[in-house]
Amino acid sequence: MADAGAASSGPRGRSRTAPSTEPPVTASASLHGVSGDAVERVPMELDRLIHERLRLGIVSALAVNDVLSFSDLKKLLHSTDGNLSVHARRLEDAGYVSCRKGFDGRVPRTEYRLTRSGRQALERYLNHMEALINATREHV
Repeated sequence: MADAGAASSGPRGRSRTAPSTEPPVTASASLHGVSGDAVERVPMELDRLIHERLRLGIVSALAVNDVLSFSDLKKLLHSTDGNLSVHARRLEDAGYVSCRKGFDGRVPRTEYRLTRSGRQALERYLNHMEALINATREHV
């Protein structure tokens, strides 16, 4: 998975750095005012790829369904074609979901499945969010 702010080789071999559009969220930033043990137990970086609302919806839906069609996801997540397509592609590029295109008779059908690495990433993300919630509750 490539980092949005990582340097890459541009045209003619020149190095360029793509600006990051999604700043990292750190546990200390999320737990402003919480110190000591609570922050130490929480991993420092959220998986920004999954953290976005629609992408979290996609991986969550696929975690409880073996396979979902593009139409199923679109209805379930109340998304537009373009928005769902862009976010599903980001997850596919990261290796979190697999996409299979085919036909059901003459009708095109796109199906998505959560990959093993996608399931592991979701598990890490959920554990991180759970740790943030627990650490915050200790101080409320």
